Amino acid sequence: MNTPISLLITGETGSGKEFFAKAVHASSERRARPFVAVNCAAIPEHLIESELFGHLPGSFSGASPKGKRGLIAEADGGTLFLDEIGDMPLALQARLLRVLSEREVLPVGATKPVPVNIRVIAATHAPLEQLVLAGRFRDDLYYRLKGAHIQLPPLRERTDLGAMITRLLGARSLTPAALQRLMSHPWPGNLRELRNVLDYAGSLCADGAIDLDDLPELQAGRLAVRSSDPGVATAPDDGPEALLQALRAAHWNVSAVARAMGLSRMTLYRRMKRAAIVPPNRQDDPSLH
Repeated sequence: MNTPISLLITGETGSGKEFFAKAVHASSERRARPFVAVNCAAIPEHLIESELFGHLPGSFSGASPKGKRGLIAEADGGTLFLDEIGDMPLALQARLLRVLSEREVLPVGATKPVPVNIRVIAATHAPLEQLVLAGRFRDDLYYRLKGAHIQLPPLRERTDLGAMITRLLGARSLTPAALQRLMSHPWPGNLRELRNVLDYAGSLCADGAIDLDDLPELQAGRLAVRSSDPGVATAPDDGPEALLQALRAAHWNVSAVARAMGLSRMTLYRRMKRAAIVPPNRQDDPSLH
């Protein structure tokens, strides 16, 4: 808990990776210092470098005239949580590796590195080992991040499902029929789905007692076609071929495929770029090759 060793948390979407990381931070000697969470899939690729490492005034076009302290420096003395680490561009993986190795950060436009004291916790639902083998993730960074590995189980495999339901219920209650329905559901969305279901049912129930009719329709399959996105389907294999098939089935509607896969459009575009997948109407755009 109180060592500087990096921690890698893996698990399905919604299994509580960030919650676990915050618990580690809050239980450590660093708890009085910042916990800085960075979603590597949500920051535009051209801004990731300056967001993480900071920049000096006027160091690039559009840079703040006052400069900016990066998120890594903001976490000094505390914990840096890198969520969706599998979506970090390769070029920045080398720079992150240097931060982990040297414990110093070089802002964009600077010539002198700044020392930082951080505990790094990374998380992903992606199979990093496969990304390493495919050349999409640096093996040296992978082993540096994997100082210790914690794999969170999906909710359907946990023995404390009943206790989790009770914890998230709060002051509300469940009828036996509603409880049985929740206990038998496979929870493909894990804890996030459970919380949403209970919040939805709690807003409809009478007198705080959730009955079977108050529950929303529960989707048993993890990767089912959504009625609002006809023709869009995803598969457990999120490799290039599966992604290409999903895009073709959706007639290249990137937004629809991203929704069906539970990803942001930005993340989906990055995966398309890595797999060299170019929409037919943009085959002549050199920026996509």
